[in-house]
Amino acid sequence: MTKRVAIIGAGTAGLVAIKCCLEEGLEPVCYEKTKDIGGLWCFREGGKDPDSFQTTTVFRSTVTNTSKEIMAFSDFPMPKEYPNYLHNSYYNQYLNLYADKFDLKKHVVFSTNVKHASPALDYATTGRWTVELENIEDRKWSETYDAILFCNGHHYTPHRPDFPGLEEFEGNVIHTRDYKRPAGYEDKRILVIGIGNSACDASAELARISSKVFQSTRSGAWMIPRLSTGGLPVDTSISRVTYLVPRALVKWNFSKLINNKFDHDMFGLTPKYDFFAKSFTVNDELPFHIVNGNVVIKPGISRFHKSGVEFEDGTYEDIDCVIMATGFIGDLPVDTSVTDLSHNQIHLYRNMFPPQLEHPTMAVIGLTSQGGSVNPICEIQCRWVTRLIKGLCKLPSRQDMEVYVNNYKDELRKRGANTQDRGSLMVDLIQFVDEIADEIGCKPQFGPMFHSNPKLAMKCIFGPWLPYQYRLVGPGKWVGAKEAIDTVWDRLTGAYRPRNVKRKEEPDGFGVIVKTLLVAVIFTAIVYCYII
Repeated sequence: MTKRVAIIGAGTAGLVAIKCCLEEGLEPVCYEKTKDIGGLWCFREGGKDPDSFQTTTVFRSTVTNTSKEIMAFSDFPMPKEYPNYLHNSYYNQYLNLYADKFDLKKHVVFSTNVKHASPALDYATTGRWTVELENIEDRKWSETYDAILFCNGHHYTPHRPDFPGLEEFEGNVIHTRDYKRPAGYEDKRILVIGIGNSACDASAELARISSKVFQSTRSGAWMIPRLSTGGLPVDTSISRVTYLVPRALVKWNFSKLINNKFDHDMFGLTPKYDFFAKSFTVNDELPFHIVNGNVVIKPGISRFHKSGVEFEDGTYEDIDCVIMATGFIGDLPVDTSVTDLSHNQIHLYRNMFPPQLEHPTMAVIGLTSQGGSVNPICEIQCRWVTRLIKGLCKLPSRQDMEVYVNNYKDELRKRGANTQDRGSLMVDLIQFVDEIADEIGCKPQFGPMFHSNPKLAMKCIFGPWLPYQYRLVGPGKWVGAKEAIDTVWDRLTGAYRPRNVKRKEEPDGFGVIVKTLLVAVIFTAIVYCYII
């Protein structure tokens, strides 16, 4: 009998979960709160339509902070004409192209909310789950499934800190969940609380029309631009070679490069935590607005007053309105005895499975924080969990999973991550995906590859780390994977050629020598790490 799988959410993770279920011969039923697919990336004014439940969406102006090649699905490259960084409308269009290509929408039940999920009465013997549902017409019912995948993300319940004196403040206070566009903030003195991606996007956008934006941060952040050398996406400079270099050297090199662009000490943004303890903040505009005085960086908040805010350094500013970019509280419609994300603390094997459960029939998808796109993580997790549900793979024992989780938390603490909050979600992107790919059997095998196709092996190791690498071998192998890797530079530059310009290349003899020596050293390390 075909196993039925309940999937919560029809955003990026939910769509790829549907596809993976179909590939493994499972029957997916996806419940989506709204009337459309796309999740966070399907923009809605106010986050709600008349025939949808309340949800979180991006700002009207939001642009992806990872590039199209890194966030593309592994068997569905983005169109060549797409820009490297996508406005949310482009990305939502891509999700619809993906859904149409693989005929996924017919498996989605729209305008339906999952109120609660719990192990079924016969869970001990079957691993099944009972799901309580409600639709927009207030009909309530329940269904039982062989497995359940939580693909609803972790951007639903806003975290609103209770600052001293906040109840006395007479200005307007909202969370970034409710901020959509800058209209109505003209000539206001605005306080943005936070230093993450949403906080910096809001500050940079509002700086153009407001009287002044003050941005409060207790911790600071590493801020990186979207573009690297020559105008290429910065994340295409990350390759497997990066993971062969000692972490201390990578940390020194990246911090030097970032500070050469934008001196974090001078602008009061140097974070208190280690370079790899949290994901970066990606923003190109904020440094410009700090330099021209439109945005002023402030320390943490001491207390609110009737018409302004006092900061920890003793300074005071009159404020008209406040935007809290203070993150979200993990919120899954499941018993806390199964897993509790209320404080963004997780105790999940591979950030997916509660170790204490007897069956691998419940998983959380995409509950990670990483220096890069979450899409490859969602996809590799879905490919793995559907094979586990099918019985083609097996999880370690509960004891081994507990040891893994605790050891990983210890490693994060050594890096300076706060495992009492979102720091517990941090993963090393390439290593994390590789480890799960190894479980599936689709991790690139560079030993055989060097013998059969050394040019492809060199591209995979020295070139950009690409999701297509996980379709070269093993279950789910895709015939177009090699071509997608070979043509990546055509797609990266394809959208930016309004006219042909011939560039004169000047030979650099010394540079050639240095590069040759560097390649020789790295090649030796690769042979040792990947092949021997």
